[in-house]
Amino acid sequence: MGKRILVQRRGRGSPVFRAATHRRVAPAKYPNLSEIDIVNKVLKGQVLELVHDPGRGAPLAYVELENGERYYTLAVEGLHEGQIIEVGGKASVNIGNILPVGIIPEGTMICNVELLPGDGGKLVRASGSYATVLSHTPEGTLISLPSGKTRYINDRCLATIGVVAASGRIEKPFVKAGKKFHWMKAKGHKYPRVRGRAMIAALHPFGSGRRSAKKHTTVSRNAPPGAKVGQIAAKRTGRKKKK
Repeated sequence: MGKRILVQRRGRGSPVFRAATHRRVAPAKYPNLSEIDIVNKVLKGQVLELVHDPGRGAPLAYVELENGERYYTLAVEGLHEGQIIEVGGKASVNIGNILPVGIIPEGTMICNVELLPGDGGKLVRASGSYATVLSHTPEGTLISLPSGKTRYINDRCLATIGVVAASGRIEKPFVKAGKKFHWMKAKGHKYPRVRGRAMIAALHPFGSGRRSAKKHTTVSRNAPPGAKVGQIAAKRTGRKKKK
C-alpha cells in the first residue's frame, strides 16, 4: 500500500507546506491617496529604513510622508536611507519618485505599476525587473512589460521611477542544499522535491522501477487528487516544431 502523493499532502495544509507568513514585514503598497488630488500636487517623503522581507526577492523601503502617513514600498536601485522622495503628478522624474504613468516621459524605466488607480501596485515587482513607457495615447499609457508584451494602463495609475533592487540576486549560486532549503521554506515550498519517475509504482502514478514503463503524463482537469499530476489538461506537449 502506498502513501498519499505530494499534491494530496499539500492540500491538507500541514506545517511542512505552510509559509511562515507571520515573519513577513508588510504588504508593499502605495499609500491610499484617494482623498487627495495627487495628480496636481506633490508630497515629499523620507526613506526611514531599508528592510529585508522574508520570502520576497526585493528589499522594502519604509517611507514617511510629510502628512505623517507611513508605508512600505519596493526599493529601487540607487535608493538609500534618508533619501527624500516625491509622490504626485508634480514630482520630478528621479529615481524612487512615484508619479502617475500618464505624466511620466516616454522611454522612462518604471516599476511597481498599478493596474487600476488606487490598487497599490500589481505589475513589475520582481527583483531586477522594470517596464518602459512607450507612448501616451487616448486609450491610456502604453508600456512594455518585462515579458516583452505591451499593455495600456490608465493614466492615473501610479508607478515608481527606476528598476526594482536586487537585480543580481539570481546570479549567485546557492552552493549548499541547506541554503536552498531555508529559501524554499520561507516561501512555503516543499524541498527537495523528488521526481515521480524516481519513485516506485505504489507511491506515484508515474513511478516504476522499469525504464520502459513510461506512462502518459497528460491528465484530465477532472482527475482525482491521487492521479492529478503531470501535464494537467495540456492542449499540447513537447517542443514546437520549427516551421
